[in-house]
Amino acid sequence: MLLSTFQRDVMEAGCDEAGRGCLAGPVFAAAVIFPPDYCNELLNDSKQLSEKKRKTLRPIIEKEALDFAVASVSAEEIDHINILNASYLAMHRALDLLKTKAAYIIVDGNRFKAYQDIPHQCIVKGDGKYLSLAAASILAKTYRDEYMHSLANEFPYYDWLSNKGYPTIKHRNAILQHGISPHHRKSFRVTDPQLKMF
Repeated sequence: MLLSTFQRDVMEAGCDEAGRGCLAGPVFAAAVIFPPDYCNELLNDSKQLSEKKRKTLRPIIEKEALDFAVASVSAEEIDHINILNASYLAMHRALDLLKTKAAYIIVDGNRFKAYQDIPHQCIVKGDGKYLSLAAASILAKTYRDEYMHSLANEFPYYDWLSNKGYPTIKHRNAILQHGISPHHRKSFRVTDPQLKMF
């Protein structure tokens, strides 16, 4: 069972991102605030859940959260500021959109750029430990998948319906055959198996 909060003293928001390792599309982030004693046995790290379960949980999260927000940073912006800074920016944008101001932030992972003057704590594999981080991972993932699906009809040869922009063999082969789209991250060596940056 995941924990409801990291600390109980003040209003806490959990932040996570999705799409950092993709070759195409934006990086998305979500921020979620739950009531201090919130409980949901079904929530878990989005990577541990099926697509069907993530879709089922999303409206539950949106209904039961005290507040939530989802934001993105485009592929073009990623190319300008790099993917790490883009991940921070996406989370900051999600926090900006919250109607309820958090007094503490927990972030999935080991690095974060401070947001305003609000204290924060990075938690490695936190989306498998805390409910707000699990929920944020689900929202970021489902919103990003929807976005990639919306692009897939225009660029069917990249197979974004299946790979969501991640570097599958079929995706790489399509890039070699058709070149890159306007939605690809040009700062990634899209045909390099190591995904090295320029």
